This record gives sequence, C-alpha cells and structure tokens, in this order.
Amino acid sequence: MTEIPPFSHDTIAVLDFGSQYTQVIARRIREARVRSVVLPFSVDVQQIRALSPKGLILSGGPASVYEEGGPQAQPEILKLDIPVLGLCYGMQWMARTLGGTVGMAAQREYGRTLVRVEPSDLFHGLAKSQTVWMSHGDHVESLPPGFEKIAESDNAPVAGMAHLERRLFALQFHPEVHHTENGMAILENFLFDICKARPDWTMSNFLAETVSRLRTQIDRGVVLGALSGGVDSTVTAVLLKEAIGERFHGVFVDTGLLRKNEGQAVLDAYRHLGLEVRGVDASEKFFSELSGVSDPEQKRKIIGRLFIDVFTEHAARESGAEWLAQGTLYPDVIESVSVKGPSSVIKTHHNVGGLPEKLGFKLVEPLRELFKDEVRRLGRELGIPESLLSRHPFPGPGLAVRIPGEITREKVATLQDVDAIFLEELRAHGAYELTSQAFAVLLPVKSVGVMGDNRTYQSVVALRAVTTQDFMTADWARLPHDLLDRAARRIVNEVKGVNRVVYDITSKPPGTIEWE
Repeated sequence: MTEIPPFSHDTIAVLDFGSQYTQVIARRIREARVRSVVLPFSVDVQQIRALSPKGLILSGGPASVYEEGGPQAQPEILKLDIPVLGLCYGMQWMARTLGGTVGMAAQREYGRTLVRVEPSDLFHGLAKSQTVWMSHGDHVESLPPGFEKIAESDNAPVAGMAHLERRLFALQFHPEVHHTENGMAILENFLFDICKARPDWTMSNFLAETVSRLRTQIDRGVVLGALSGGVDSTVTAVLLKEAIGERFHGVFVDTGLLRKNEGQAVLDAYRHLGLEVRGVDASEKFFSELSGVSDPEQKRKIIGRLFIDVFTEHAARESGAEWLAQGTLYPDVIESVSVKGPSSVIKTHHNVGGLPEKLGFKLVEPLRELFKDEVRRLGRELGIPESLLSRHPFPGPGLAVRIPGEITREKVATLQDVDAIFLEELRAHGAYELTSQAFAVLLPVKSVGVMGDNRTYQSVVALRAVTTQDFMTADWARLPHDLLDRAARRIVNEVKGVNRVVYDITSKPPGTIEWE
C-alpha cells in the first residue's frame, strides 16, 4: 500500500503530567489554529524530535515533584532547542530539573488570584496586573541558574520564570482555563511571538488534506461504516463519501432502543445526504436477549455483543468489503495512553471494539485527529445540515441506560413518548441549543397521584438537562420554570402510565450525566 504522508502543519507538543486541564491546553492551541499533539510525560525525546514541533508545553498535574513516584520526563526535552512553556507542575518539574528548588507552599492557592507580571514576550500587550487561575500546593522557592522572575503573587513569590536565551518559560497558573482572563492572549504570545507557529490548522485545510490522504490510503475495496445517526459517525460517512464516493457503504442498526421515530428519521437524513445506508431492524433480537436483565453493566455487554453480531452478519453480505470506518476522536486516542506511561494497561477506544479483528477488516479512522467541536466545524465544511450537527449526544446502548432495571418494549415506548415531549418543549422555548444534553429517565418506582376523581399509582420520570464544554464536568441547566411546567403537564396528560415528573439538579461531579 502507498505510504500516507503526515500532516504538514506546524505542531505544538503537549506533555501530559496528569492534569485535568491537559486536553483543554490542546484545544486552546487549536482554537488559535495551530495543530497540537498530546503525549505522555514518559515519551522518548526521539519521538518528540521526530514530530519537529515548533514548541513544547508541559502540563500541570496532581503530584509533587519532590515526592517518590512523581512523574519525571526525560531532562533532554529541555535541550531540543525549541521554546518550552511549563505550567504548574510543568513549571515545578522544569525548575527542579534545571537546578532550582521546589517546596510546599506555606499557603495553598486555589482559584482566582491577582498576579503582577514583568515585561516579557509572554505577557506582551498585557497590563502589569492580571487575574489568573491558580491550583497548587507547591511552589518554586529558588530560581534555576540563568532564569529570571517574570510574575509573582502574594502567595507565590515566583509565579512565572523565564530563561530568555534558551526560550524556556514557566507559569505557576493556568492560562488555558477561562478563569484566567487573558489566558488566550498569553498562549497566543507563546505560539506566535515565541514559537513562530503558523495558524493554518483550519477545517478547510484538514478537509482537503484528509480527502487526499483517504484516497491514497483506500486505493481499493469497499469501506463499511456502522452508523448511529450521531455527529461523529455522520461526519465520518460524509467525509468518506467525499473521498471514495460509492465505495462507502453504511449499516444502520435499529436496536429498538432509539428515540421516538428516530430510526426512520436517521435513514431519511442519510438519503438526503446521498449516502448508501442499509437499515437493519434488529429490535426483536435485542428485546429478547435483554428480557429479565436488570444489571446495567450486563445490559451494556449484551447490547454491545448483539450489535457486533448483527453488524457482522450484514457485513458478510457486502461484496468487496475490506475496511471498517469508525468515528474515533482525538480524546479517545489520548486516553488510550495512560499518563502513568507505556507500561500501563491501554484502554480500548474503538467505537465498535473487536469488529476489525473479527471481520478481518482494515480500520480507517478519519476523525482521530479531531476534538468534538472540530468535528462539528468539519461537518459544516462538508455541508451537513445544522440540525444533524447540533444534535445532543446519545449513548451507544440507547434508552437502555435511561431505564434502570429490566427493559421491556412497553417501558421503552413510554420513555420515547416522554423524551419526545421534553425535547419538543426545549426546542419550542429555544432552549435546545443552550443545553449540551437533555433527556428523560424512566424511574423504577411508582408514585401515588390523583387524576380526576381517581387515585393513581403510576410511574415517575426524571428530566435531565446539562450544560458543559467538554462533558468531563457538567452543570445542571437552569431551565425556565414555565418550560418545565409545560413539559411536566404535557407528559402527565399525554403519556399513559406516568403521573409524576421530577427535574434532576445534580452536577457532574458528584453525579454522572447519564443515570446508568
């Protein structure tokens, strides 16, 4: 097979020391239209050199650099003759590695903090006083040789340092988070003024390059895609059609656990996009095997196994099929390599785990370089309607994870009706686009109620709506009371068997977004 050329963009490498903000750093770099690549802190210096990065950012992390077992990168990364920016733990590791000292701060510092900055390329165009986000218990006590202080706060005498000749910079705070008011300006100063990176990581460029790469990679054979109707698989399908035309074939498996009327709606949408997609109604098989099963993990395993069985059965009928397309995203790739290093167990990230091996197919993952927000931008470049791109995420096991306890056709039908009303009211009030995910849960409890002159004993449903930027954390959506009132009244009046509606006001953490 012809060798596939690498992407030709200027790249910033981000070394992950275990920070909750590592992916945020990578995304902020891409928001500035510069390609970013996340690597574990233990990466060999030769692997970094092979990327020819324009700069290197060292993430924060929860450990202490002076404690046994704290993550340690290869010191040679500081001798690559490229600019380096250390953040929080990255700063402390840099300071200690180069001969400075790090110790426990007299007072830990979390949240918004005022720092005073000195004139520096990193703070070009910014005022001397800056509001930033701190999150640390250790701090630099003495600077390494050749470094100068460029920032300080009341609790951190060295909140920033720089070795100007070697182009090594470090900050005790987090410019990547929104709470640091001029954080993006600081990052852009590093990217453009210090690293001299080109801002050419755009979805139009990515589209042109990826189509060319796919045509080289898939020089023959049919590509099969397991489509769900979600954003990732839809963009994957349209992108492959753009690259290889009619040699992409999709299979859409209706498990019976989808939203109301969703199976036909998804197939209609695919037809409007000019995609060749075969719909398979496998609901009878799924309901039969889920009968009597209440354990949520067992339900997931049954659904995953059945999906593979159904897809395999139909894939075997496809003449000339050699490839399997999956909508794997960059966060899946990042999470496949533990921050603890290459010796750790690697997490399986394939959307349809086991299929390529079982079918003997080769795998193609055209979105594996992208974050979720970039996938939506790529979809717009491909001309996919906004109604498809703005759809809320929907779990792979479908409504099975929104019905605690046993799954039956009757329960699914009830939940489909409730969910449809809730989403209708969200759209009618203009709130659908303001929430990141919204849905209903059919609870395994009964409630006493009164309808007319009769006492009822019927099901309870919970409505859930959250706002989030990355789905790693989420806050419950403050929906208007009149919206919730109308949705609840409609649900009780229109859905047989439901007499009570509650609204979930739990954030993530401590809760999760889904209930199971």
